[in-house]
Amino acid sequence: MGTQDTEDADPARDRSELETEIARDLRALTAISEQIGHVFARSNDLRPNDFRALMHVATAQSEGAPVTAGRLSKLMGVSAPAVTYLIERMIESGHLERVPDPTDRRRVHLGYTEHGMSVAAGFFGPLSTRTRAALAELPAADLEAAHRVFVGVTGALRDFYSELPGDTEG
Repeated sequence: MGTQDTEDADPARDRSELETEIARDLRALTAISEQIGHVFARSNDLRPNDFRALMHVATAQSEGAPVTAGRLSKLMGVSAPAVTYLIERMIESGHLERVPDPTDRRRVHLGYTEHGMSVAAGFFGPLSTRTRAALAELPAADLEAAHRVFVGVTGALRDFYSELPGDTEG
């Protein structure tokens, strides 16, 4: 479906159909995002779990809640030794660093290094340009509505995840 002004939307379309289309769009977004992530990982000699870890660290940083090694272990569903090995590889490769918590010296967070940010910006910069171009014709009100949709869906996914059986705490 191409970009349309909201006035051009079919008024006969019911809410259930729109919700189904949003769910379909999110699955497509997830699928292509995963494909792009695999290309980024391969082009930077990273393993798929390395990229997953980078995504968790980036998401936590952008939400103002830096992630610890223990939290990353839970988010990824891997053992503490496995996440420690992964973190050591990511530090050695220059993507991540340990950052002391300014309020609790016993706690250490994971953060991107300048090198890691540069590598990500180099790869994902063209995607950012394309995304901005794709959204340029949409009015701000549509972008605000889309943001509310993403916040709502992300919250629902996190709630669902927290209720799944097993060690899914996080």
